[in-house]
Amino acid sequence: MSKPVAREPLRRNSRSNRARILATAREELGRNPDVTLEELARAAGVVRRTLFGHFPGRAALLEALAEEAAETLRNTVEAGPESGEPAESAERAFARFVLRMWPVGDRYRMLLALTRRDLGSERVAEVLAPAREAATGILERGQRDGVFHSHVPPAVQSAGLMAMIVALVESVNTGALEDDGHRIATATLIAAGVPEDRASAVVEEVASAMATALPAHGT
Repeated sequence: MSKPVAREPLRRNSRSNRARILATAREELGRNPDVTLEELARAAGVVRRTLFGHFPGRAALLEALAEEAAETLRNTVEAGPESGEPAESAERAFARFVLRMWPVGDRYRMLLALTRRDLGSERVAEVLAPAREAATGILERGQRDGVFHSHVPPAVQSAGLMAMIVALVESVNTGALEDDGHRIATATLIAAGVPEDRASAVVEEVASAMATALPAHGT
């Protein structure tokens, strides 16, 4: 019976090391996309052998970050109220959607450049797929209600708006834009067909409601 007990601390330590390496990689790669695995190991406080035991190469590390981002995005979409509150207007639902996605995008924004360079743009599309599908549902309802323009089908509109959001997040990554999600949410609503003044007002209303509700969710 002693062997399973002895192995459990080792497994916990291994999981802790892996999580620390990934967290360090998110931070360090955001500062320097060309940081080496050896430098990441030192920053994470582990020996080179430990890092390579979890991630045998740069591609493996980035793939793990991409999968972590995809899982976080899926969980955020699934936990969202977008499909559960049909009474909320489509414009408010879309503003809420973008504001809820923002922390995920901000956390993993370094992947946007790294994944295309190291793993290919198709992997970015896979990571974003759950968000794109959720956005399509809101846009379809908004087009039907006359809130959003209907020049293109909802799926096409969703793809275009997601591409714009990615470009705006990349601008934050390069320092060309400073934002906490509000400006991106407003720009997205405007691009969807909501007048600028209305878009700004909706984003502020939704952001205020989300901030007020936050403590209740955290208890």
